[in-house]
This record gives sequence, C-alpha cells and structure tokens, in this order.
Amino acid sequence: MPEFEGVEGFPCAQDNLPKVQVEEWGPMIFSQLLPGASLDQMLSGVKELVDFMPLKDFRHVPERGRDYLVNGNWMLYVDNYLEGFHIPYIHADLNATLNYKNYRTILLPHGNLQLGVASDSEEAFDLPPNHPYANERVAAFYFWLFPNLMLNFYPWGLSVNVVRPLGPSKTKVSFIPFVWDETKIGQGAGAALDRVEREDEAVVEMVQVGLRSRLYHRGRYSPARENGVHQFHQMLTQGVAE
Repeated sequence: MPEFEGVEGFPCAQDNLPKVQVEEWGPMIFSQLLPGASLDQMLSGVKELVDFMPLKDFRHVPERGRDYLVNGNWMLYVDNYLEGFHIPYIHADLNATLNYKNYRTILLPHGNLQLGVASDSEEAFDLPPNHPYANERVAAFYFWLFPNLMLNFYPWGLSVNVVRPLGPSKTKVSFIPFVWDETKIGQGAGAALDRVEREDEAVVEMVQVGLRSRLYHRGRYSPARENGVHQFHQMLTQGVAE
C-alpha cells in the first residue's frame, strides 16, 4: 500500500487479500467463499454413482445454455424440484419417458438424489455391472446439493442448474450444459429441458400467488414423495439458526 509509512502493525494477516478455496471436478471449477464442507464432502454419494462417465471428456456447450427468470421465491423453486408428486400431472412428455412407480428420492449427506428410471424402450444409461443401480434402466440422475445447485446427469451429458434469488419473489435459474454424447441429445428424460422448465415455472409462480392467501396454511409431508423437500426444510432451518 502506498503512503502507509508509519502505520503501526501494518501489514497484518487481516490486511491480506481474502483467499477463496477452488477445486475442480471434471470440466467444472467450484469456488467456496465461506468455510464449510469440502467439495469431496459435498459430492459424497454423487461421485460413486456417476464416475463411470468420462467427466474429463464432457464439453461445455454455452450455446445450449439458458437463463430463466421465475416470478417466485427461490425456495419454492427448489421445493418444486425436490418433490415428485407433480410429474404425472404437469410433465406429460417427461412422465412418458419415466417409470413413475420406480421414481424415488435417496437422501445424501449434503443433498439428495432423485433416481429417474426409464420406461420401456426409452433411452437409459449403459451402467457398468458393478454399479449400484446396474439392474435398473436409469434415465437420469437428478442430484440436488444444498442450497441451490442441481446436477442433472443424462445419457448425453450433464445439465448444471444454478438457482439464484433476485428478491423475495424473483429467481434466476441458469442451465449450464456439458455434453458427452451428442448422438443422444433429444432422447429420453433429458430431451425437452426447456419445455419441462417452462412447466415448472408455471407451477412455482402459481404457488407464489397462493402463498399470499390469508387462507393458506402449511400441509404435511408425504414420506413417499417429499422426503427430499423435508430434508431441504430441515437444512434451511439449521442454516438460519447458525
């Protein structure tokens, strides 16, 4: 610093530029602004299921990416992502590619996995024999990591979804695609992401309006379809308390 001659105790550790933890996984670079879990800890339960794919060969394709503005609170958007109730009623095309009966949520230390099992004849992963779900035709691995990150793996690659609050009732959602196998784009559960997003937005925005009703009161959690939502709310409560 210029013209700091004579300042006592300068420089000291707090005068240094802040250091940001940076780690890599495949083609992605993660930064951590505040102390917390390491990237390996955050990805506990994730890597074990998707490292059969050559992540180093995944290619960022920015022209396929997109930002969406949603007139709803970011937490409502995450709620919607984490519950499976609405799939048969809101996402007709997606529901046709999935076996809804076998769709389920598996809780992880720092988030959860929604396992999308393919319907008969629909596109699915070619899983190695030693994979935990080798006996199922998996169409998609939908990972959510607290608080606002989704890693959606499809046979064609990965859609990284980042949810950013812009205000109490405004949210920006960024889809960041990494392509592995271009021949499988347009097939299966990962085919019509824009349509599915638009359908989700409509639901979230309706719920945002409904929350303002004087007659609204919270409901109960479905153990079959909302264990991921319950986990999110518990983590939110703990985060606010800290």
